[in-house]
Amino acid sequence: MKNFLLTSFNYLLIQLICTLNVVQAQNKDYTSFVNPFIGTQNMGHTYPGATTPFGMVQLSPETNQEAMLIDGKYNPATYAYCAGYQYADSTVFGFSHTHMSGTGHSDLGDFLVMPTTGPLKLNPGTADQPQSGYHSQFSHQTEEAIPGYYAVTLDDYNIKAELTTSDRVGYHKYTFPESDEAHIILDLISNIYNYDGKTVWTFVRVENDSTVTGYRQTNGWGKTRKVFFAMKFSKPFKSYGHKRYEEVKYNGFYRKFDQEHNFPEMAGEKIRAYFNFDTKENEAIEIKFALSSVSSAGAMRNLNTEVPEWNFNKVKNEAKEKWNNQLTKVDVQTLTEDQKITFYTALYHTMLSPVLYEDVDGQYRGLDQNIYTSDGFTNYTLFSLWDTYRALHPLFNVLHPTRNNDMIKSMLAHQEQSVHNMLPIWSHYANENWCMIGYHAVSVIADAMVKETTDVPPEKALNAALSTATVSYFDGIGEYIENGYVPADNNSASVSKTLEYAYDDFCISEIAKYAGKEGISSQFYYRSESFKNVFDSVSNYMRPKMLNGTWRKEFDPLDTHGQGFIEGNAWNYGLYVPHSVDEMITMMGGKEDFATHLDKIFTTPIEDRFIEKNEDITRDGIIGNYVHGNEPGHHIPYLYNWTNHPYKTQQRVRMIMDTMYTNERDGLCGNDDAGQMSAWYVFSALGFYPVLPGSAEYALGSPLVKEATIKFENGNILHILAKKQSEKNVYVKRVILNGVEIKGPTINHFDLMKGGELVFEMSKR
Repeated sequence: MKNFLLTSFNYLLIQLICTLNVVQAQNKDYTSFVNPFIGTQNMGHTYPGATTPFGMVQLSPETNQEAMLIDGKYNPATYAYCAGYQYADSTVFGFSHTHMSGTGHSDLGDFLVMPTTGPLKLNPGTADQPQSGYHSQFSHQTEEAIPGYYAVTLDDYNIKAELTTSDRVGYHKYTFPESDEAHIILDLISNIYNYDGKTVWTFVRVENDSTVTGYRQTNGWGKTRKVFFAMKFSKPFKSYGHKRYEEVKYNGFYRKFDQEHNFPEMAGEKIRAYFNFDTKENEAIEIKFALSSVSSAGAMRNLNTEVPEWNFNKVKNEAKEKWNNQLTKVDVQTLTEDQKITFYTALYHTMLSPVLYEDVDGQYRGLDQNIYTSDGFTNYTLFSLWDTYRALHPLFNVLHPTRNNDMIKSMLAHQEQSVHNMLPIWSHYANENWCMIGYHAVSVIADAMVKETTDVPPEKALNAALSTATVSYFDGIGEYIENGYVPADNNSASVSKTLEYAYDDFCISEIAKYAGKEGISSQFYYRSESFKNVFDSVSNYMRPKMLNGTWRKEFDPLDTHGQGFIEGNAWNYGLYVPHSVDEMITMMGGKEDFATHLDKIFTTPIEDRFIEKNEDITRDGIIGNYVHGNEPGHHIPYLYNWTNHPYKTQQRVRMIMDTMYTNERDGLCGNDDAGQMSAWYVFSALGFYPVLPGSAEYALGSPLVKEATIKFENGNILHILAKKQSEKNVYVKRVILNGVEIKGPTINHFDLMKGGELVFEMSKR
């Protein structure tokens, strides 16, 4: 009885300390620890502009305009502008309202706005020729970026540009010099990943002397993508006009009018509009620019609801507060200030997508291009699921379970609207862009079900999963079902597909358990063992198998191109069996042989010739043959936990955090892939990682923080303490949760969510 009372007292004391920590944390400005300029060495995959957490509007500068195609061929230089911004540039072409952060391919860049003075220039010009168009030079010394706010001075025009946002409205503030030739350009041609024909149609209405509405439709990564807008100026414009840049073959009786000047209707494939003003010295012209997927009326409703006043600083402060409220969920103490900035920047990156995709009244455009109203959930889009199911959505189950539940319901709505009856592969603004392999919405659903963070009826989820997993014409599924593997005869990345489908089958098996369908659960658990069918016990590698059951003869386990794997090779992607790690280790010769193989991955350099054909694998993200800059291997450092050498997980994880993530402009390796790279860091810095999404267990690692306090949605608080934390003390002697020592290399989700204190005893041995 005495021990029970003592334990209860200790637990209450821990909770009291945690509560005090949270109260103190609520008074901090966490946005000051975020560096929005942190990007990648070779790829501009993050943007420093203004947005809110998971916001529909991502208002950010475009620093160059590279055509996606030159003479009909792919232009590799465009890859650097996936997010529109490169820190190495010294030009600004304007500020557009939609971006993706950290994707290896891109789209968007909708509605580019650019303020100018002097003679009107409607062509953007080229970055290598200053003053060749409306773009401007700028200096990083005048740039400022914090969550929810961006500012820069446009040197060519002496205009200070400031940006902030609400969830659905971009708010611009441009401070002009004195001029009787001040302009605001609205470029409806500009796109990220642009090419001739990408913009299908644009339509603009000048409603009055300070209000403009319209839409544009593009055909890109998203085949039929419509975005509507409503634009309000704080000051009436004195004149306006536009120019069409495509050949107009038929213009009907519109030829009666001078359509290019002060005519309130504009329509065409390629349009640039402009609005003229007289300005006094240091006069600010503000613009509220709202988006909608439904209609210009919906955009106007969003504008009037979210930003009814002309008060830039109020919107800026509200955006900052929204970020602070989210960042405050995790309060960390680190060894260095740089580590703290790196951590909070990573946490910030995990909340840039998926994005809100509905109007203030709940209306949104569905996958079938019809208009729906969300019922009992908030609709989201931009699900880069091949990347984000691994750690981002599991992180949401810790920090944002209610929001993740809405995302799952958005995925189910996508499936109901799909003519293929499939859950999203890559959800993209009322489009399916089919990027990457697998059907990993089932992983997100299974993980939430196992961790009890969704109220989706299990039978509904199971039916959606089954409908997806049996579409025989999708990416080798029919052959996978028939043969137990994806044959290499006519399928690129056949081994990767087999391994990912096997994992997805495990997830469906788990969903079926919750639906009480034991037969279906057994069926898909059996299917989940299909990874065995692509393992060659002679070479000891997963490798491509032909339809006739023979191994493909041409095989190099180091090559990342044409060897049956997508964005990886047999050395690393061949270890993707998260749902059956013990069996994989047995197949590969046992714990010691497997640990030796892991050692070789980290210590054997990979030659350039093996990665030169893969733009998603770059030197800055590679350690030996381990590619941290891409997702398929993110679980690999934690696999030592299943051998006799779990200390090597601790060693490798700390080494990766120290070398692959920094508080530098190029502080990310590879691309962030919609937050997955950053989610890996957040989990690992806290000391655990979801090797198997779809289970309630996390693999233990080596925390980077000295202390952390996590505030859960259920009201509980977890205090993490790394005793004797130091740069050299990367090994973990013991892990104790609420006074009970954890035996083994994993920790349970539900035990963590109860709150209390998690102690890592660190050591240099």
